[in-house]
Amino acid sequence: MAAGNPGYHLPGEEPLQQDSMAEARSRLRLAVVCSSNQNRSMEAHHLLRRRGFLRVRSFGTGTYVRLPGPTPSRPNVYDFQTTYEQMYQDLVQKDEDLYRQTGILGMLQRNKRIKPRPERFQNCSDEFDLILTCEQRVFCRVVRELDARERVTWQRVHVINVDILDDDTEAILGSFLLFELCQCILLVDNMDEELVEVLQLFKAKLGLPFLHAVCFY
Repeated sequence: MAAGNPGYHLPGEEPLQQDSMAEARSRLRLAVVCSSNQNRSMEAHHLLRRRGFLRVRSFGTGTYVRLPGPTPSRPNVYDFQTTYEQMYQDLVQKDEDLYRQTGILGMLQRNKRIKPRPERFQNCSDEFDLILTCEQRVFCRVVRELDARERVTWQRVHVINVDILDDDTEAILGSFLLFELCQCILLVDNMDEELVEVLQLFKAKLGLPFLHAVCFY
């Protein structure tokens, strides 16, 4: 996966003025979702907020939060009520050197600067304009959850999946890709009508497959 400089725009369209783009970023109700709300979604949350997406939130869809343990068969498992600080202190007590070397403690330090604890998407009733997921199974869980809810406002929400591997490097590259995708989406006049063209543009430029679904609140 490669992430270049932001600035894609659709053929024949001029980029928005800087002030207009900043206003559009601040208005977009945006969610980024991975499995445990630890690595990929939080890296994207961090970048998008720094780049002016003021209404961005992040979530996980798993039943529990899982962090790598001393072996693949021994992960550290927490519920979604456990704060990032509590996870951090727990891992320091278990093996500070190991979890500092693997980058888990650094990741948790970043996470707790953004918000207190991981959040589970299934427990959130807020409405979003755009939901970005980081792997196919998460995409399927988000769409299934939205489809199962009782329709109240019939407000559309676009759910887009971009597969991002769950490691530090790919999470960083993936966050820039998601930022560029959001930038491109903001350039269109009507997201409902033109989003497919945006995804086709990204697929042609980057060779990445996308999943897309329209759900309703």
